Amino acid sequence: MCGIAGWVDWTQSLVQGTEIIRGMTRTLAPRGPDAQEVWLGPHAVLGHSRLAVIDIAGGRQPMMRIDRDGRQVAIVFSGEIYNFKELRAELAGYGWSFRTRSDTEVLLTAYLQWGTELASRLIGMYAFAIWDAGERRLVLVRDRVGIKPLYYARIGEGVVFGSEPKALLAHPGLPAELDAEGLAELMAVPRARTPGHGIFRGVREVRPGCVVVADDRGLRETPYWRLEAGEDARDFDESTRHVRSLLDDIVRHEVVADVPVGALLSGGIDSSALTALAARELTAEFVAFSVSPPSSGRPGSDAWRPTADEPFAALVAERLGLKHVVTAVTVDALLEHRDVGLAARDLPGWGDLDTTMYLLFQSVRDHCKVVLSGEAADEMFGGYLWQNDPGSVGHTSFPWLHARRQPEVLLHEDIRRAIEPQRYEADRYHEALAEVSYLPGEDAARRRQREVFHLGVTRWLPGLLDRQDRMSSALGLEVRVPFADHRLADYLYNVPPALKAHGGTVKALLRQACADLLPAEVVNRPKSAYPVSRGDQYQEAMLSLVLELLSDPTAPVFGLLDPDRVRTAVTSDLDQLPGPITSFTPAIGLSYLLHLNSWLERYGVRIRL
Repeated sequence: MCGIAGWVDWTQSLVQGTEIIRGMTRTLAPRGPDAQEVWLGPHAVLGHSRLAVIDIAGGRQPMMRIDRDGRQVAIVFSGEIYNFKELRAELAGYGWSFRTRSDTEVLLTAYLQWGTELASRLIGMYAFAIWDAGERRLVLVRDRVGIKPLYYARIGEGVVFGSEPKALLAHPGLPAELDAEGLAELMAVPRARTPGHGIFRGVREVRPGCVVVADDRGLRETPYWRLEAGEDARDFDESTRHVRSLLDDIVRHEVVADVPVGALLSGGIDSSALTALAARELTAEFVAFSVSPPSSGRPGSDAWRPTADEPFAALVAERLGLKHVVTAVTVDALLEHRDVGLAARDLPGWGDLDTTMYLLFQSVRDHCKVVLSGEAADEMFGGYLWQNDPGSVGHTSFPWLHARRQPEVLLHEDIRRAIEPQRYEADRYHEALAEVSYLPGEDAARRRQREVFHLGVTRWLPGLLDRQDRMSSALGLEVRVPFADHRLADYLYNVPPALKAHGGTVKALLRQACADLLPAEVVNRPKSAYPVSRGDQYQEAMLSLVLELLSDPTAPVFGLLDPDRVRTAVTSDLDQLPGPITSFTPAIGLSYLLHLNSWLERYGVRIRL
């Protein structure tokens, strides 16, 4: 996936900023290995690292265009606009002509026609920046669900932006600092990160579904999309047909590329349905990819993964006549690549959940540049335990945090008092609930159902999308997520959970919508979570590294964490060690401790509480 970067300043010439923007752009080279180019203007400099997927020859960026009045605009864009052909035809009706076949030129022309209102017309995954030289303003836009990242920060009288924090930190005016809010995000709500929060002091992330306009009067963020409550009287059969119609159209648009396209296939209903729908649209060789982590040696011991993926994935591939590539991950590979999550995220990551995905994507990249993923189906169709378990649904905070400890329990007590983790979590939770749309007169149960769906889309799903973006972008791979299409979210927000789980079957709506495409064993397969290492050998290796860390009282992380609390946690009851996610494996919590230390050290992070 492409990477974008830029620096705008209204009070000074940026002629001297050439090397700075080149340095910012170079940090994003893994996202766009095909080309790195910059554009230089008097008050704006833009950089682009390109992964060429659409219009290989004509889609070079940064791209410029001049309107009928001579006003110049320039764009850098990461992502895909799936309805760009329809928009192009509409713009041609207004008299615009085009020099390329790219969706980038369509975006730029749409801005000249509609201004910032263009955002509401887009279907896709995108993060882009437009410098409007005539209006002397910078426009930053992010897709509705937040599939593509975009960060920005004020520097003096200007603004810097980029696809990843590393691009911003490459600017000499932005030090790597962590304040109380950033620390609370990492330690109190790591699995419910606040939209817009960039963790590093002074860094913001464009919120999903928002437009940020920056000019010499300041910064203004405006939402252009939100989940809206509405009535839907369809019964189960009608809903099934509507979901299938939506998925047919979504997949038809998302397989469009000028390079080979593949699919991630776990053998679950989500990825299998997506693979089957895509296989009907593609005539070229279509490859399916799976991952196999080290075995726990205890079959059936993991309630999150009651069955192995490989037999079901192989069944689907055989049914569809697809080439099937399985990436077998070893313990040695997990240890060798244990820091890929930190390097890709610029933040402490999710341990071997990051590593296995990275190694899977490494295998995918040997075959294609674009791959489809079933991510977001559980959020949309109600596939998680926390969406259905009464204790989780009734929890007075984010439902997935029910009965879970967070890493903040390991902090020095004075630092815990400074960030007030319980208050911080409660404040962020009530802010999230304030965004929820209800219909007048809805009872408490229906209102709570809406809240759980909304929280899932706006607070849970972004973490998964972020992980997928960073691990794929580190390898120059584009991952598309059809189930994250906003039209599907708009519809399913208004479908009651009982209809989604018709007849008491979890995700019955999706299963029935795609039942004609797949073997019955796959249609009826219970949910099996993304593979995480449960092997003793890997966990023991990670524990050894943490104990080694504990032997060094000068390690940076112990400026934040209480070493006695850490030692007690890893030696008394390791299964209760908190981590950044809700997975039942202490190895991820161990990895988080190591990443915190490495992050503070390698990035030179200064603490300013």
